[in-house]
Amino acid sequence: MKATEAKLLDFLKKSPQFVIPIYQRTYSWTEKECRQLWKDIIRTGSNDALSSHFVGSIVYIEKGLYQVSSQSPLLMIDGQQRLTTVTLVIAALAKALGVTEPIEDFSAEKLRGYYLLNPLEKELRHFKLMLSQTDRDSLIAIVGDTEQPKEQSLRVTENFAMFESWIADCKGDLIAVCKGLAKLVVVDIALSRDQDNPQLIFESMNSTGRELSQADLIRNFILMGLEPELQTTLYSQFWRPMEVDFGQEAYGTHFDGFMRHYLTVKTGEIPNVREVYDAFKGHARSPIVAEPGVTTLVKDIREFARYYCAMALGAETNPELKHAFHDLRELKVDVAYPFLLEMYHDYAVGRLTGSDFLSAVRLIEAYVFRRAICNIPSHSMNKTFATFTKALKKDRYLESILAHFLGLPSYRRFPDDEEFKQDIQTRDLYNFPRRSYWLRRLENHGRKERVMVENYTIEHILPQNESLSAAWKTALGPEWERVQKTWLHTLGNLTLTGYNSEYSDKPFSEKRDMEGGFKASPLKLNELLGQVPQWNEAEIKTRAGRLATLALDVWNAPQLTGDVLASYRPKAAATPTYTINDHPHLVSSAIGEVFEAFRKEVLTLDPCVTEEFRKLYVAYKAETNFVDVIPQTKRLRLTLNIGLALN
Repeated sequence: MKATEAKLLDFLKKSPQFVIPIYQRTYSWTEKECRQLWKDIIRTGSNDALSSHFVGSIVYIEKGLYQVSSQSPLLMIDGQQRLTTVTLVIAALAKALGVTEPIEDFSAEKLRGYYLLNPLEKELRHFKLMLSQTDRDSLIAIVGDTEQPKEQSLRVTENFAMFESWIADCKGDLIAVCKGLAKLVVVDIALSRDQDNPQLIFESMNSTGRELSQADLIRNFILMGLEPELQTTLYSQFWRPMEVDFGQEAYGTHFDGFMRHYLTVKTGEIPNVREVYDAFKGHARSPIVAEPGVTTLVKDIREFARYYCAMALGAETNPELKHAFHDLRELKVDVAYPFLLEMYHDYAVGRLTGSDFLSAVRLIEAYVFRRAICNIPSHSMNKTFATFTKALKKDRYLESILAHFLGLPSYRRFPDDEEFKQDIQTRDLYNFPRRSYWLRRLENHGRKERVMVENYTIEHILPQNESLSAAWKTALGPEWERVQKTWLHTLGNLTLTGYNSEYSDKPFSEKRDMEGGFKASPLKLNELLGQVPQWNEAEIKTRAGRLATLALDVWNAPQLTGDVLASYRPKAAATPTYTINDHPHLVSSAIGEVFEAFRKEVLTLDPCVTEEFRKLYVAYKAETNFVDVIPQTKRLRLTLNIGLALN
């Protein structure tokens, strides 16, 4: 390794060409990073007391992709974000300068000839910087002053336009920009392919700019150490199609999450968000993965990425599955993706039928929505779905899914019809995080021609206005304040309309009978409102009950016969049965009163809490023991499961 300090422009001038390897991430700087660099350029260029500004390191392999000339292109390992951004600044500056030259060597002709182009070279060798496939053509068009390609790089073109606007804001006074560029300094780090390990150096770099994503590190880990021919093959056949499927924006925002879900499927463990790369290295080096080889690994990642894009990015082609995945995305059920990926793979290879897959997806949706309505904490769901496949019997695929859902205990339970129907009628659904979701699902259930709920707004039949009109107070009765407070945002009082502003706070009879009123509404949610004589507490409850019954069909619970369900339950081991009478301290001593008070409070914490008398102690459990009571002569000794409490 050779490291020297150099002015960035001098470094560019003497370098023949920089080539970004195919395994490097695409250009990803946003306005935030560009604005910081721009401010640094202007600040340094405006202050003669500042001799330089350090912008980071440029790491490259001296002998890169080509050996056809005495000056081979340089294969860049680190620094492409900074170098690309500076190239965009220089290109925008050259375009703005025209025939002027604010300071020596800063004319448009010299900027292009020294720092953007190799004037005597032809074709691709003509350009100083060659980016990877997604960004290359857009940068060439900017530097070469030609038309942008049809599929242009969003980041490259947007950032170039941004620098053009900032340069225009200088109103022709570009001396500070020129001086600032001239003062930029980098550390020039040249590696030898024979002596240095680019991957280790790449991992250890603490570069400025945008932090590398976990997916960036994974791609580099897979491709960096391979022979160039195999790199190109794997990238073009598998990795590049993944980038295209995700799209430029989604690749940056979704790919890390996908890799985390992929590793959860493959290893059965959920990697820490910040440690996906380390988990992947462990997975890739495991004998079961390492033995088939890197091509098999990359091909597998590509297949699962296709499944993920179908579900998470709307690429599914089956209409019914496409709608089901859309509903899951609205519920933001990211924790279910490991299980969904496993099922999608089985569906893709013919192990799971399309109809059973659709039923399973709808069960997941119902499970998540019912739990949200019943206000059951969601912190356990990631583990629930990460381990779900362990319970599958793939010769009885859907049946085993139903059985597992029905067997989930305690705070992981699938709320039954009674619990869900009761809670959905009284829950504040107007302030529910995804209220358009549940209204759309109720309205479109059973419809072949779907209603675009986005074209409607939510209507409170009983108005929100605290100062109700005399007509409304009369309709609601003497307890109108309590009725409004209790039922305002609940299922029975909410509907959809395209006439929200016309309805305003009008009495119910006017909302019902006016042009565009409830009588004339084409929506299923409003179909019986035209027959209601007046709107009061009783009618709100009646409508809530009717819609709650419909909700049981929309978000239906799993059902199996008792015999089938029993076949999935583990055989209970024969154990001695104990009662409170086996603990004399709890029956005959004064400490028994303390125990009775304690057990009363614990058992009322949640309906799922159970009590179990053991030989030496009394256990209180939800799914597992969270507190054990050990009776003693003059006291109760409690043992708490702290780990469970923290979860």
